[in-house]
Amino acid sequence: MGLLEKYKFTNKRHSLKAIMAVNLALIGIVTMVASVWLGYKNNGVVALQHGRAVFLAVLMAVVGLGLSIAARMQPDRYRLFPNLGIALNLLVLLGGVLFLGFGAI
Repeated sequence: MGLLEKYKFTNKRHSLKAIMAVNLALIGIVTMVASVWLGYKNNGVVALQHGRAVFLAVLMAVVGLGLSIAARMQPDRYRLFPNLGIALNLLVLLGGVLFLGFGAI
């Protein structure tokens, strides 16, 4: 048992594209939660501005998904942030489709 056996030496780094994708997804999630909450507080009537905000969140999720996939394909990178970015951006896309789709009914 040497002193250095506990440590892992690697050249891997976190991808900046993936970190940006996770940030875009978090902004989208906050936007959707705020839009749904404001619609709830207004007795189910969602203002047009909230729909626009959700639409922009969906566009950001599409960009974030592209960044996550591009980061996932990079060699010698950790996979935490690309996988998290893909999952969260898909969640935002699903939420945006539900939010914008039910508004039309």
